[in-house]
Amino acid sequence: MASPLILAIDQGTSSTKALLVDEDGRVVSRAAVPLAEAQPRPGWVEQDPAELWQSVRRAVAACVAPEHAHRVAGVGISNQRESLVLWDRRTGEPAGPLLSWQDQRTADRCHELAGSAELVRSVSGLPLDPMFSALKARWLLDTYGRRGLCLGTIDSWLLSRFGGEHVIEVGNASRTQLLDIGTGQWDERLLELFGVPAEVLPRVTASTGPFPGVRDLAPLPDGTPVLAVLGDSHAAMFAHAGWRPGVVKATYGTGSSVMAVGGGDAPGLCRSIAWDLGDGPVPAVEGNIRATGRAISWLADLLDAPAETLLAEAEDADTGGTHFVPAFGGLGAPWWDPDATPVITGFSLGTRRAQLVAAALEAVAFQVEDVVAAVEEATGRVRVLMADGGLTRSARLMRLQADLSGRIVARSGEHDLSALGAADAAGLAAKLWTLDRLEARHRPADTYRPAIDEAGRARRKAAWHAAVRQARPEHSGPSQEGEVT
Repeated sequence: MASPLILAIDQGTSSTKALLVDEDGRVVSRAAVPLAEAQPRPGWVEQDPAELWQSVRRAVAACVAPEHAHRVAGVGISNQRESLVLWDRRTGEPAGPLLSWQDQRTADRCHELAGSAELVRSVSGLPLDPMFSALKARWLLDTYGRRGLCLGTIDSWLLSRFGGEHVIEVGNASRTQLLDIGTGQWDERLLELFGVPAEVLPRVTASTGPFPGVRDLAPLPDGTPVLAVLGDSHAAMFAHAGWRPGVVKATYGTGSSVMAVGGGDAPGLCRSIAWDLGDGPVPAVEGNIRATGRAISWLADLLDAPAETLLAEAEDADTGGTHFVPAFGGLGAPWWDPDATPVITGFSLGTRRAQLVAAALEAVAFQVEDVVAAVEEATGRVRVLMADGGLTRSARLMRLQADLSGRIVARSGEHDLSALGAADAAGLAAKLWTLDRLEARHRPADTYRPAIDEAGRARRKAAWHAAVRQARPEHSGPSQEGEVT
């Protein structure tokens, strides 16, 4: 009899990916379908929920050959977090656009609620910031109404396409800013503060469900079980066997997530739930960066050149003293400053595009290191940083990360780590492997070691933080959530 397979669906900001994985963890096939986003006004970022659903269907159809469909033992899903959809409970049709995690239309409301920031942070673990879902929920409900509607993150939206009860996975729920991360339940104080009625929200469930089986996801048979759901950053952490003590990972995507399992706290970090495999919620600390890969794609759009071409040109270029702070929609961790603005400093008539791209790559590395330093404060010494995500294809970036942080960087040999993490969790639920077997699984990685001294590193960090201060003219000292050095 043919061996079983696991299908992983990774629904991300810029694309939906599907991976078919065998019982040894090897990728049998993969597919990806791009996904558009719209910016109808400055600071607004939207996607089409119907297009997103169709991208999932197309990715699965391209990945799973009809002769393999009957071998799929189950499905694992990883998804972009904080993004929110409102839909009709009866018809399943979207009531409005998907509001992206990048969306900043609720920034003014954040300022109005500043007096409740400590309550929000103490209960939800998250700073008061428009990136999270709660204010998006209020905006959607105020704009499109409440009667007969369902509200949910991307996992909820996808699961709703399959039918069954309105549910949300606990790790995704912990990113809404409406969940009490201590109890794993919606918090009445936060629901009242943000104006979100409990009846529009899904039931919170563990990362292993129960979830409805798939429907209308050809060539999979209807009823193929969904065995695991994880937020994309949580899934990448799981694929690194991130339950092991001392593992800290950075995912380099449109934005970036730096995460470690643990219940500590430090300025500039979020507290979330990593996953719940049926034994209770596992806490995590995390820092979120709004624009890492987005800084490169913005330059590609601006300069009308493919990102791959620009990265190749910048491989051996220096910045020429240029610094780029990509504060599109403000800065995330560790600053949490929605009022920060993008700045480029130190450029001249002699600055060329390769130097701008080199400055953007440095900005990625500096932003990640600022967060890793905060994670280190919460979890202890970080000597090795596990790196994954599409932007890690740039060897230049990985060398920069090692140099500017003074740490060893281990770049995963698999770029689609969020999808693999979803597959790992689903295969665990299907009993295709054990946690011990996952921990022992070989994970190929390229290692980068620091090649500059501490004095040089300190000078470059000081210049970077000077540029950050220019992006935050209202802050000459510590922010509410982080500290300028």
